[in-house]
Amino acid sequence: MLTTVTSTITTTGEKTTSKITTTATTTTQRRIKINRKWMQNGITIVGGKKPGIQLLTPRKVYIDDEDDQIIYIIDRHNNSIIKWKQDVNEGEIIAGGNGAGDSMNQLDLPSALIIDKHTDSYVICDWRNKRVVRWFKQNHDEAHQQIVLSEIDCSDLSVDSEENFYLADYKNLEIKRWRKEEAPATIVASGNALGDQSNQVHLLLNFFVDRNQSIYLSDAYNHRVLKWAKGTSEATVVAGGHGEGDSLTQLRTPSDIIVDQQGNIYIADQWNHRIMCWLKGSKEGSVIVGGKGEGEQSNQLNRPSSLSFDQQGNLYVADYANRRIQKFDVID
Repeated sequence: MLTTVTSTITTTGEKTTSKITTTATTTTQRRIKINRKWMQNGITIVGGKKPGIQLLTPRKVYIDDEDDQIIYIIDRHNNSIIKWKQDVNEGEIIAGGNGAGDSMNQLDLPSALIIDKHTDSYVICDWRNKRVVRWFKQNHDEAHQQIVLSEIDCSDLSVDSEENFYLADYKNLEIKRWRKEEAPATIVASGNALGDQSNQVHLLLNFFVDRNQSIYLSDAYNHRVLKWAKGTSEATVVAGGHGEGDSLTQLRTPSDIIVDQQGNIYIADQWNHRIMCWLKGSKEGSVIVGGKGEGEQSNQLNRPSSLSFDQQGNLYVADYANRRIQKFDVID
């Protein structure tokens, strides 16, 4: 589900304008068969008790659209971005990894990533530093890094099919969109104020933009997923919304979300330690992996924070508190 974005920026020292021009491919929406099943025992591919790079707090996992063997991981409290090749079973730090800080060779609690294959760079939400930064793949030294946006509480990033750039403003509970050659940003989804009404959000960390430019928000503390259709000012509840709990109609602090081409929603139901699927229009979801209590066994999860699918439909989960990435093979 990687996206790409190219930003045209004006720099003065470390300050930048907020004019963003995108030349991008869209977030991939996989077509996943309805009622598809996954193996219930996951395979640890990074972290956990597996030798090699150890993870501290894997916040996000992404699968490269062009090569299923390449995985990108945001290891938040290690302040680093890791690229892992499955076929050779090794990884490397591609951004950060120099301790927490605000120097140009450092990150501080990174939260989201975009792979820009047009400029061969990474665009990163550098959350605690209140900035969005660009790291060039071929030049890791401090002089070649850029600040794309500053003074912004960024928690997530995306690009849509028309090459518009989206950012989740954690502090203001808003999703902001920059069209090509347009500045300033347009607010396309707003939580207004803390609350549980249809136009309110209690905690904004993750969102998803589908091919129709509808925006799905993981409203974590209200234990639900909201959908803002393009051009609307209020949201509809499309998953959860029945209070905190572990029934099939409930969620408990949902984290990452993915929406497939048919409009089905896949949710990292964090404190229920499970991954759920809510079919489009359904009043309840189904558990596809996990849901067997907090634990570190191969059929258990502990606070899953992110999910991704490869081209074959295999499921990857950032198993946050177990400090590992789990792969659950699809059953055809």
